[in-house]
Amino acid sequence: MNSLTHIICQFPYFTAIVSFLIGLGFMPVVINIAKKKNFVVKPNKRTSHIGLVPNIGGLNIFISFFISLLIFNFDVFSKSQYIILGIIITLIVGFVDDLIDIKVKWKLLGELVSAFFLIVLADIRLTSLHGFLGIYFIPQFLSYLLSFFVFIVIINALNLIDGVDGLASGLGIIYTIFFAIYFGLADYPNLSASAYAMVGSLAVFFIYNVFGKRNKIFMGDSGSLLLGYMITLYVFEFCEINSVDIYANYHVNSAPAVAISLLMVPLFDTLRVMLTRIKNGVSPFHPDKNHIHHLLLKTGLKHRQVTFVLMIVSIVFLFIGILCRNLGIGYLVLIDFILACILTFILWRVVDRKNNQQQQ
Repeated sequence: MNSLTHIICQFPYFTAIVSFLIGLGFMPVVINIAKKKNFVVKPNKRTSHIGLVPNIGGLNIFISFFISLLIFNFDVFSKSQYIILGIIITLIVGFVDDLIDIKVKWKLLGELVSAFFLIVLADIRLTSLHGFLGIYFIPQFLSYLLSFFVFIVIINALNLIDGVDGLASGLGIIYTIFFAIYFGLADYPNLSASAYAMVGSLAVFFIYNVFGKRNKIFMGDSGSLLLGYMITLYVFEFCEINSVDIYANYHVNSAPAVAISLLMVPLFDTLRVMLTRIKNGVSPFHPDKNHIHHLLLKTGLKHRQVTFVLMIVSIVFLFIGILCRNLGIGYLVLIDFILACILTFILWRVVDRKNNQQQQ
């Protein structure tokens, strides 16, 4: 085990290769089980696929990710048993929601329970505002409140963005590659190895989801919630590293704003959609086809094109965050918000023009 731990420290990206190979081996088994047990999605008014497609891709992501961590180093995270329990609860909540479509309040309750394991028991949370509004370290109670709020926002934003082939997993690959590289540069090899393991797991799913025909599979809520859980964990660790270890290599002054830049596509889309629903007198949790990927589909783009467009947009926001990493948090968030509004306005104009052409 010591030799394997040494490998992680020297070559953390090796876990991506291992998790990819494990996921590749288990995926046919998962698809076969899903078809036999009828864990599938039937075409409906909110979907565009044909035939019965398995929707437990999150299970394969979890298997390959978890086995990779077991192979190299079980204690990748401090207090890892609490994190793993939180992951398992998240998987169960997502899996049940995929099967019977549970009510929003019960889904939220499950997310809060999984957040409790991460934030309270594992003590992985936000403890500083990094100088935003002149505030640095915050009291423990407010730290818990802020961390629970951020957890719920991120996990549901990534759940809601999962609307076209490869989008959630494609964005997840970008996010985890960033964290894997950063944690490696900042000399946190265990965190880096875990993020690389998630990259490999997501890559297998992405291939099957985007390019699969007979063996196509969907992520399901189990997968998107799992992805949201892990991204939230990495965001918390990223912010904490840059609030506590201010003299560390590759220190980022505006770490929370950089994290927002990284997640700008799902975060801004969730905010925009919920405000639109409230404005129209509808529950903010009422499903519709007003998400960014739906608007892009209305322009005539195909699923793959929508996915790659939004992946490119996310990379642009990430580079803005990296370039402005030492700018004030408020200024960087404002830049992100203004750019997101401009891009959305342009998209609306394109959609309106497309609709007018179809009506003529």
